[in-house]
Order: sequence, then C-alpha cells, then structure tokens
Amino acid sequence: MSRYADPQRGTVRIGGVDLAGLDPDKVLKRIAVVFQDVYLFDDTVRANIALARPDATDAEVEEAARAAGIHDFVTTLPDGYATRVGEIGSALSGGERQRISLARAFLKAAPIVLLDEPTAALDSTSETVVQEAIDRLVKGKTVVVVAHRLSTVVGAGQILVVEDGRITQRGTHTDLLTTPDGRYARMWTAQVAARHWQLPVTAARTGGREGTQA
Repeated sequence: MSRYADPQRGTVRIGGVDLAGLDPDKVLKRIAVVFQDVYLFDDTVRANIALARPDATDAEVEEAARAAGIHDFVTTLPDGYATRVGEIGSALSGGERQRISLARAFLKAAPIVLLDEPTAALDSTSETVVQEAIDRLVKGKTVVVVAHRLSTVVGAGQILVVEDGRITQRGTHTDLLTTPDGRYARMWTAQVAARHWQLPVTAARTGGREGTQA
C-alpha cells in the first residue's frame, strides 16, 4: 500500500487506480502509518511529532498530542515539548512512544490509515489508552489494520482471516463468531480466556512471617 515494494503478481488499487503507476511520494502523502515498533529520533517530543508535517505550528502539534492522549504526560516532562526522548525514544515507555506515533498520524491527517500491529507490544493498560486514541484517529478515514490481537479489529467493517497465504474467512466480528469452529472464533475465545489467567497464590510462612508465594 505504501509502495515500499510493489506486488510481483496482481495489483493494489486505491479508488480504482493501480498504485504502481503513481509516484511513491504522492502515495505516502495520503497514507499515515502506525507501526508496531515505533522509531523515535534523539530529538524533542515536538520534533518527533512534527515529523509528519514539519511546517506545523506549536498549537497544531499540541492539538495532535491531545488527540493521541499524550499531551498530559508531555506537560509533566522537565521541558515539556522541548524534552529530548533519547535514542530510539529510550526515555519513554512503549505506550508513550506509540502515542507519539499516533500524534504524528493525527497531525498528518491523511485520508488512509495503515495500522501494523499497533497494540501488540503493549500491556493491557497502555493498550486501552492507545486503542481509544486509535478510535479517534480512524473516524471518517479508510483504515487497514494488520493484527493478531483481535480487540484491535473488533470494529472493522470487514475482517479477513489469512492462513498459509490465503484468505480463509471474511466478514465482520459478529459474522465470524457465528462459525464457532472457524479460526477467528477460536482465536477470539482463546484471547478472551487469556485475559482471566492468574498465577495461583498460596499463604506461606517464611521466617515467622506471613507471606505469599506464586
């Protein structure tokens, strides 16, 4: 879709137009990409968000940060938006880096959004915050999501299940759950069950004190 590579067979079309005939820069201007692994430069928070649109004003960068749910966190940093994030964003958590990536996408305001496993590397708390930001980002846009964590695609208009390089199921979340022995329904059941997993905790005495062991 982003023309990092063209298909060896078949075509990718947007609005009926084969992307192979379009200039890659023109394609990328219309697509905002949010990757699973976010790369941030050793620069300020503002510069990393404004990468999507270098001519953006401070107010526009802040508006994008608010939409991505990262503004309040940025205001707690020593230098606010002028705080450097470290090499590859090492000064930030995974959820914070992902929200800066989402702020870039908000600032770009492209009509097509490509989400590549946007919540796969996050804990459940960060996933909830990022998913709320994604829900705001995709309103009124064409969205393509690649995901194994199915909570990311529940609201999609069409879900394609790919197995061994072939599409084996298609439909909405509700449609796919009506086939209980299908791959999608089985994955959904397993992921829902996994949310309730807990390590057993038993009482124990250590050195005369009450304690717990997992």
